[in-house]
Amino acid sequence: MTSIDALRSDLTAAGFTVDGLTALWGEEAAEALHRGQRVPAERELARREASPLATLATLFVLGRPVGRSATTAALPTVGIDGAVELGLLRADPSDVIAPAVDLRPYAFVDALGPAEWWIVSDLGELALGGALPEDHVLGVGGASMTLSGLMLQRPVRSALDLGTGCGIQALHASRHAERVVATDISERALRLAALNAELNGIDGIEFRLGSMFEPVAGEAFDHIVSNPPFVITPRTEGVPAYEYRDGGMVGDALVAAFVAGCGEHLNPGGVAQLLGNWEYHDTADALERVRGWVDDSTHPLDAWVIERDTEDAAQYAETWIRDGGTRPGATFDTLLGAWLDDFEARGVGEVGFGYVLLRRAEGVPTLRRFERLHGALGANQAGLGIHLGECLEAHDAQSALDDDAFGALRLTVAGDVAEERHLWPGADSPTAILLRQGGGFGRVVGADTGLAALVGACDGELSVAAIVGAIAQLLEVDEDALRADLLPTVRALVTDGILLLPA
Repeated sequence: MTSIDALRSDLTAAGFTVDGLTALWGEEAAEALHRGQRVPAERELARREASPLATLATLFVLGRPVGRSATTAALPTVGIDGAVELGLLRADPSDVIAPAVDLRPYAFVDALGPAEWWIVSDLGELALGGALPEDHVLGVGGASMTLSGLMLQRPVRSALDLGTGCGIQALHASRHAERVVATDISERALRLAALNAELNGIDGIEFRLGSMFEPVAGEAFDHIVSNPPFVITPRTEGVPAYEYRDGGMVGDALVAAFVAGCGEHLNPGGVAQLLGNWEYHDTADALERVRGWVDDSTHPLDAWVIERDTEDAAQYAETWIRDGGTRPGATFDTLLGAWLDDFEARGVGEVGFGYVLLRRAEGVPTLRRFERLHGALGANQAGLGIHLGECLEAHDAQSALDDDAFGALRLTVAGDVAEERHLWPGADSPTAILLRQGGGFGRVVGADTGLAALVGACDGELSVAAIVGAIAQLLEVDEDALRADLLPTVRALVTDGILLLPA
């Protein structure tokens, strides 16, 4: 039995799972840990009897040292020496055993169903008690869960995870790709990512050292995913350049470089997905800048860019200074001044954050969407990748049809769509009609009387053209004019999953 096999056996025997930890210290303490507070969990553990699960939780989740005897009982198969050899623990002569890494369970649901892994990363701010080192390897955070949730899950032959970090996206990609290549500029990140793959029994991932697309020069893939080091960081002496979030370029140049270069590494029809930031320069629209990056790509690309949020320059700087573990005080103020100087010098007043999906077009690109979806998403956010895949399929199917062929379709309304009507008291007609999507991206679409009537009549029985004709007669308007007005919006509703194509 290898050391990894022994460790896996001990973690399994202790019940070191998401549900096991939640049962150990309760829902409230678990939520507090997500907020970066470990005191509630420690208080709960103090009330409970010692157990292997409590010891592992104290060591690897809370980042606290424990005694040798308790550690031996929690890791009877791999042993302390084996865990030290794997780089998980540090032992000193006083018989105090300290964690060398963060190790915790991670549960998820994707197209293949529920699954759970153990993920090793570097100790976080709570365990370190101060700012993070610049070579810190981040664990599974909000951004990485966002990207894994968005990941398309269609089976492919090959996938690339660019900037793999602890390897979480490569592990997810292995669920639908026959072969995965994972790259990073950090040797330590690659070692931890390889450890995570081995610990979870995942084969077929190749780890390569290098920046951006350099490690895969001359290669192309069916799927590229990346949570790249996109954080906009001033190139100022004294400002930490964290490997996990800072790509070493000025402003949002790294995201621009990814967009420019990914087409060369995509097979025809291949898709790239990434998270990114983009700067608002003076009065310019940042999404128009992103559109320009796509237009300037060396290969024709379909593009779907969704801006999820924006922060002004000061908010953005404060967020990422805190992310590095620096708390308010003299050092914080110095760093904030450096960030604001950089933004001011380049005319940046605001930064957007969002999702980018690019597809190497096999002809003329048909998909160009640059939109803002600020606010809450729909229910079942973990299934966004499935929803996104369905949206792409719907777009491709209907974009191949001219208006006459599209008008012959018999559409149905998705089961998660509700109609809202708002009226002034005593009024006969609504002042606003809204179509609200319960799942997916939680879209809210304003509708006039004609569109609301068309959507309401889409029950799979009548064609779009027949419905438009009936509405034109009812409203006493020109049928051709109504059709020209409604069809572009109806096509968009099909792409968004609000209206469904016939099976």
